[in-house]
Amino acid sequence: MKSFSFIRIIKPILTIYLLIVLLLTAIQLRGHTPAPSQQQPIALVGGTIHPVSSEPIPNGTVLFENGIITGVGTAPEIPENARIINISGKHVYPGMIHGRSTMGLSEIGRIAETTDMREIGNINPNVRARVAFHPASEHIPVAAVNGITTVVSTPMGGIISGQADAMMTDGWTWAQMTLEPSIGMMIEWPAMREKEARDKALKELHEAFEKARRYKKAREAMDNDHAPHHPVDVRWSAMIPVLNQEMPVFVVANELRQIQAALDWAESENLRMVLVGARDGAYLADQIASRNIPVMVAPVIGGPSRQWEGYDQAYTLPAALHDAGVRFCIGGDAGAASAYRLPHHAASAVAFGLPEEEALKAITLHAAEILGLDHRVGSIEPGKDATFIITDGTPLELWTDISKVYIQGREIDMTDKHRRLFERYREKHRQAQME
Repeated sequence: MKSFSFIRIIKPILTIYLLIVLLLTAIQLRGHTPAPSQQQPIALVGGTIHPVSSEPIPNGTVLFENGIITGVGTAPEIPENARIINISGKHVYPGMIHGRSTMGLSEIGRIAETTDMREIGNINPNVRARVAFHPASEHIPVAAVNGITTVVSTPMGGIISGQADAMMTDGWTWAQMTLEPSIGMMIEWPAMREKEARDKALKELHEAFEKARRYKKAREAMDNDHAPHHPVDVRWSAMIPVLNQEMPVFVVANELRQIQAALDWAESENLRMVLVGARDGAYLADQIASRNIPVMVAPVIGGPSRQWEGYDQAYTLPAALHDAGVRFCIGGDAGAASAYRLPHHAASAVAFGLPEEEALKAITLHAAEILGLDHRVGSIEPGKDATFIITDGTPLELWTDISKVYIQGREIDMTDKHRRLFERYREKHRQAQME
């Protein structure tokens, strides 16, 4: 009888799960297809090249081979077997970098089975976003065709949420799409209003780092034959690069007291820190600059958090940080479905005082520098990945059309869910006009 009851309960659950899988698979099969690797040298000729790291190059050429840029300028030597593409009247910009997103970790908010961005418990340094990254997510091509070529897939929740990974927005598997693994350890700074909950969380954070240090010391002693065998603990092993300053901590803090406490904590723990969010960063801009702490503003588009603040409090933050000499980038919305709006955030910052060239760098070169990716992406220079976009104007304008996107030399499929729906309903109106 118990077995019969169990089957009756589990059968509808399995049926629903199977239907979800079939639906997502069917959608993906008629959608975006990852591009093959670059097969021959390609030269983009005649367009305006915007390296971002230097002045624009009118009537320039970008040459790339095996996914790597080999020449940039007005007359680089082009191999005989190169495919030459005339892009006169077009512009070439580096692919945009989204510094904090649930891309690949969340799909449909109401269906728990499609969301995998949080782990049980508060201390999860061993969590790696990349192994949960879903390469067939519908959100990925939407971001890609809008010029977002790199996203930092970010675990959330708890106190130490896990490791963030830089992922490319085209590829068949999470392993293929990983640009740089474990670029930062995510820490959610506790709210400062409720003393009891705050103190409990900070105590848990402090104890985690103390345990990690003791573990590191014990393992080093064991390796030097100064101590007996010490068993491996995956949580504390994951913390060793942080303690060695090989991996920064990305501390999510928005309210003024949170930011102050996080800055002091990182200094006392002798850690490399990136401040993420930083809603009240303008009030502490000079302090942040004096400590040389980089900031990821996320988001720019948003309302004030207090009644007495101006409506433009969030919009003017990048300009305030820039004026104070703070190193910063712009991260945009955290939600995967809104990742394509990244250039809108940068453009909004321009409308409220940030120089346009700084806004462009905030989502390309400066983002790459702060995230430790500037040896691969962020600008158009020889030796870097051939990851860039071809447009008819600046990507900071809403009406700019992105005609092509290259990721490591691969010309990606410019099909996404938004464009499929556009074509579907344009056909609907075309048929209605024929009747």
